[in-house]
Amino acid sequence: MAAIFLIAACAAIFSVLLICLFLFANGFPAIGKIGVFKFLAGTQWKPTNNLYGIGPMILGSLYVTAGAIITGVPIGILTAVFMARFCPRRLHTVLSPAVNLLAGIPSVVYGFFGLVVLVPFIRYLTGGSGKSILSASILLGMMILPTIISVSEAAIRAVPETYYEGALALGASHEEAVFFALLPAAKQGIMAAVILGIGRSIGETMAVIMVAGNQAVVPKSLFKGVRTMTANIVLEMGYAADLHREALIGTAVVLFVFILIINVLFSLNKGGKK
Repeated sequence: MAAIFLIAACAAIFSVLLICLFLFANGFPAIGKIGVFKFLAGTQWKPTNNLYGIGPMILGSLYVTAGAIITGVPIGILTAVFMARFCPRRLHTVLSPAVNLLAGIPSVVYGFFGLVVLVPFIRYLTGGSGKSILSASILLGMMILPTIISVSEAAIRAVPETYYEGALALGASHEEAVFFALLPAAKQGIMAAVILGIGRSIGETMAVIMVAGNQAVVPKSLFKGVRTMTANIVLEMGYAADLHREALIGTAVVLFVFILIINVLFSLNKGGKK
């Protein structure tokens, strides 16, 4: 059995190395041809004019991820606190499967919901097309909720009960014991939940394509359209060739570095917990 586990682990590691090799071998030459600064900080993406600046896409990814954090993290953490310490048992038996169901919904279904409900609502409130940073942020905030709720709830439940009882013994109320004793003790687990949620939001593609507007320009307003790095790759890879195709793979390299940074932060957070 040990040999089977070893083969499975080696296969997983080999797959990751193969992906890294493909991305770096095809992406770095293109970045070198275009110029690192022009590629990363350029504000014009016009393949027909041989202009390959992914600055707007980097900003788009950062904007919608930041929006998802602002809209999803507070709701997710407060929901986890409610489910861990305030929720009646009968209600928990309903809420917990509902959260798990949210995690299992395909991203295209989220995107369709955003397209037919969220975008018209944003259009009604703010004018314009409705496809904007705000729409993408709210939708991604919804999509990261299951991750944040599940991991945060597990972290809160993992805190020894003596923390809660000690706070009560010192005269704290139930709410004070939860928010000033249990939550600080579970902060590393909650941080891990937030980091995982960020990873989910920055890598999301289909739902973002459907509601973000996909405009490869630097957004000047929260209500303007935006294109993320993932959307840029998916929308143009089908017909790209030569340097255009290599530039898209270079975009994937930058996205891969972003994901790598998030995973390193997650590992450091786990290391700190130990």
